[in-house]
Amino acid sequence: MRDHLPPGLPPDPFADDPSDPCAALDSVEPAQPLDAEERLAVEEDLADLAVYEALLARRGVRGLVVVCDDCQLDHYHDWDMLRANLLQLLVEGTVRPHEPAVDPAPEAYVTWDYCRGYADAVMHTDED
Repeated sequence: MRDHLPPGLPPDPFADDPSDPCAALDSVEPAQPLDAEERLAVEEDLADLAVYEALLARRGVRGLVVVCDDCQLDHYHDWDMLRANLLQLLVEGTVRPHEPAVDPAPEAYVTWDYCRGYADAVMHTDED
């Protein structure tokens, strides 16, 4: 399935390499398809992401910052990369490992919680 990655992801440096070191992991821990509840959660995240990008990209926000569960460091994801990761999760049941952004501008990224609050405030402002 690696041949059909969503647009927005960086190129796989081992694409078409018969000695791809990650290929061994496929046989050890094959990705499991998402169950219906997990799929729904990812689809909701994709819908939310579209709203957040529409509201915040024009204000200079480049994407989201997420604290990595593995290394406990902030990882900065541009809108396109995050969307591609979520689409890959839907298709493959897993997300390909990737390196964190090099020298990102942290002030250009916000959290999921910030996005939710901002979208909620905008929607309530429009109602008033």
